[in-house]
Amino acid sequence: MEQEDTVVLYPAPGIGHIVSMVELAKLLQTHSYSIIILLSTGFLDHPSVDAYVHRISTSHPYISFHRLPHIAPTTTTTVSFAAKGFNFIKRNTPNVATTLAKISKSTSTTIKAFITDLFCFSVTETTSSMGIPVYYFFASGAAGLAIVSYFPKLHEETNVSFKDMVGVEVRVPGNAPLKAVNMPQPMLDRDDSAYWDMLYLGTHLGEASGVVVNTFPELEPLAVNAVAGGACFADAKEAPPVFYIGPLIAEPQLSDVTTESKQCLSWLDQQPSRSVVYLCFGSRGSFSVSQLREIANGLEKSGHSFLWVVKRPTQDEKTKQIHDTTTTTTTMDFDLSSVLPSGFIERTKDRGLVVSSWAPQVEVLSRGSVAAFVSHCGWNSVLEGVVAGVPMVAWPLYAEQHVNMHVMVGEMKVAVAVEQREEDGFVSGEEVEKRVREVMESEEIRERSLKLKEMALAAVGEFGSSKTALANLVQSWTTHV
Repeated sequence: MEQEDTVVLYPAPGIGHIVSMVELAKLLQTHSYSIIILLSTGFLDHPSVDAYVHRISTSHPYISFHRLPHIAPTTTTTVSFAAKGFNFIKRNTPNVATTLAKISKSTSTTIKAFITDLFCFSVTETTSSMGIPVYYFFASGAAGLAIVSYFPKLHEETNVSFKDMVGVEVRVPGNAPLKAVNMPQPMLDRDDSAYWDMLYLGTHLGEASGVVVNTFPELEPLAVNAVAGGACFADAKEAPPVFYIGPLIAEPQLSDVTTESKQCLSWLDQQPSRSVVYLCFGSRGSFSVSQLREIANGLEKSGHSFLWVVKRPTQDEKTKQIHDTTTTTTTMDFDLSSVLPSGFIERTKDRGLVVSSWAPQVEVLSRGSVAAFVSHCGWNSVLEGVVAGVPMVAWPLYAEQHVNMHVMVGEMKVAVAVEQREEDGFVSGEEVEKRVREVMESEEIRERSLKLKEMALAAVGEFGSSKTALANLVQSWTTHV
């Protein structure tokens, strides 16, 4: 029996990480590899993941999914969300090792490479011992990779947690100066185990056979050059090969959009060209009721049409994300009219549409009526905005989103940033109104957004940088002994 060349992928939990890795799988499939994707179960599960996996399995027969046994996440309240995530991933390591061993022993399969999400680094020791080349996949951009690589040096320069360094700026090669308190969340607190996990990752990054990144050099030249020049690594000779193969974004989900989503797209199709501001803050981003009301006031006073995705509000002013994603958040969970200003929906019904929980974002951004995108700066959303050529308002909430915001505003020049209150990130209605007006009226940002869209399409085109990087990645497996 002829052996089948297989690549095994292991995404971090959460729909955003899974989607971008599946897009990578589709590209690898075009190089005649069969793909097995390992999925953990028990952390950041959501009904949408099952529906998504079913759709991909049906439409792409060479991509198969293997569910790892269920593991209950730790329930302790004394560690951060990121620490719980790392702990969950570590506890999955034996299951990953067992599964890889089983695939390796199959007489019909040869594993050419194992590509694991950067945050699943705890499995690399086990997989390396099997003689399988291990690559990291980084679902964010080059600026974020530069910070991860440089983190061991930052750690040596201070003995204070970044969260306590108010008024201090951190400087990382390839990045704009960043407030210490806005460092990526897992790096903020030395008393949290996630900090030490990130330090281990940064220290051992060079041990991977390579790093695959969801960006393209023309999008982030400063960070790409800093990483390539070795400036981000303690020893430039230990820097791993980096393959920039983005933008990887989800395909339009026209086959299974809900009735509410169809109504939302139909509403957009009835609006004038470039007239609508779209507001959405990712799969987990959310706000307190008081912040939602400020956004509503700002939108109403801006005078512009809007499509706004509102998630179940958080209870705490400082919390900007929903951690429990195990249930489908629907209008049954909260009453939209009760969390927005009295009469707001009625007063704005001729120019605004508020939907609860979710909208088909790729499809929304492709509509000609959408003129601007107010985003939490999650990397998938950034890339979706870039590929659609839509100007953005950057409103970072958590993770590495402040890093992304600086790239969007300072380097890409496709966004304006909201000014957030130092102590809790609160944004006033006046600020929302100001930034919405600014991005809607800026021809310069619009022209730059369209130019970046062309660059993104060129990168994945026949002779583009991403296409070439992917070919080089695949070539590295054929030469591996």
